Amino acid sequence: MNNIIVFPMVLPLLTGIFLVFLRKYILLQRWISIGVMAFVAGISLYILNLIQVEGILRLDFGGWQPPFGILFVADSFSVLLVLTASIVTAICLLYAFFSIDRAREEMFFYPFVLFMVAGVNGSFLTGDIFNLFVCFEVMLLASYILISLGGTKVQLKESVIYVAINVLSSWFFLVAVAYLYGTVGTLNMAHLSQRIAESGQTPILTVISILFLLVFALKAGLLLYFWLPGSYSAPPTAVAALFGALLTKVGIYSMFRLFSLIFYHEPQITHTLIGIMAGLTLIGGSLGAIAYRDIRLIISYNVIIGAGVILVGLAISTPAAIEGSIFYLIHDMVSKALLFLLAGTMITLTGHAKMNRVSGLIRNYPVLGWLFFIVMLSLAGIPPLSGFLGKVLISQGAIESGSYILLAISLISSLFVLYSLLRIFKQCFWGETTISEDGEVPLRKGMLIPSVLLAAASVGLGLGSELMVGYVRDAAFTLSNPNVYIEGVLIQDE
Repeated sequence: MNNIIVFPMVLPLLTGIFLVFLRKYILLQRWISIGVMAFVAGISLYILNLIQVEGILRLDFGGWQPPFGILFVADSFSVLLVLTASIVTAICLLYAFFSIDRAREEMFFYPFVLFMVAGVNGSFLTGDIFNLFVCFEVMLLASYILISLGGTKVQLKESVIYVAINVLSSWFFLVAVAYLYGTVGTLNMAHLSQRIAESGQTPILTVISILFLLVFALKAGLLLYFWLPGSYSAPPTAVAALFGALLTKVGIYSMFRLFSLIFYHEPQITHTLIGIMAGLTLIGGSLGAIAYRDIRLIISYNVIIGAGVILVGLAISTPAAIEGSIFYLIHDMVSKALLFLLAGTMITLTGHAKMNRVSGLIRNYPVLGWLFFIVMLSLAGIPPLSGFLGKVLISQGAIESGSYILLAISLISSLFVLYSLLRIFKQCFWGETTISEDGEVPLRKGMLIPSVLLAAASVGLGLGSELMVGYVRDAAFTLSNPNVYIEGVLIQDE
């Protein structure tokens, strides 16, 4: 039965390999890729409900019992993210059908999207730190192709920076893994947690934890985010939406997993650093979001703000704050994908990325305008949309722990988010339209429907939060109590 937990990684990987041989059959590639992602979403939902009944699920490869072999572990936290990633990917693929040109499609666009998702889902599900590194590299190698696919000047310039930063962070990742193994003698996450709890987190382990923190901060866009805005604004809209929704979230997930399960013994050092970095990220992201007039750059800086808000919950690490971070993480994956799709659609319709070159769009495309209004309110944390509950719980955790500075910064950042997106909404959608009746480009339903689906998901996450509370609380409980994870991996029967 536990074999099913490997499907969210293996199915996209095998399908991507299969699609490589169907290069000229674009229509077939489209429907196979979106069908596989819908199937993976269904499997993920089944696994999530199975966890509520049977507890944490584990799959050992090659028959090797932990901690000696490679294993996959499915708990509520990881599977919630796998489910969200699969749904978002399926919707972004639907958008790609109507927006990606055939030349890119014939250059293995769909296989590389599936390879990237395989790496993302593998990162969420692995129970071994070296395997986490491997899954990261699968994800990044696919993203290197996707960011440069098409070969435009802007893409090539930004892809060089993107690749250089990620190669450097991957090298530091490998060094950190080597030192950790040399110090503790294992790379199984549950076994690492157990051994460090028994012997104590020595100074060398604290230094190694800070090295991991720097690695994942680079990948999550936390503080060291200088590469992100340009990289996420260069590729086609569907790719940018996938990057904004998924890639930084893998770094955030890794930080939550390691600093709640393994390196939680010296919070006055590690979690204080995370709090400082989250606060500075919120400040820098907020300033960046209001400093530019390029729509995609503004949205990219909002990705950075989202990472800061989520990691405030980890820095505080009260049960309420962690629960709030999980809620906000799921919300952010959906909302950022929606925001990138809407921005890309606006640029496609008008031919302009600068917001001062566009006006009155709501007169020509009213549905597009109100979808942007919905996501703007959701990201600002306005009730009852999906961003509200997460921010309330993070704020509750901050008050309980006395982290008033982080609370103030995170709340003020919400105002910057609202202001930065309100500038776009006011400038681009209101006023006299800049599009003449003859020059109006028809808004294809294939580009609108994915945005409607994501907006409906955002509203549903807010109004239907009671349906998710059980899953999120179980995920937060596992993160807050490392022994639950250790027992689920090392002590459960086969």
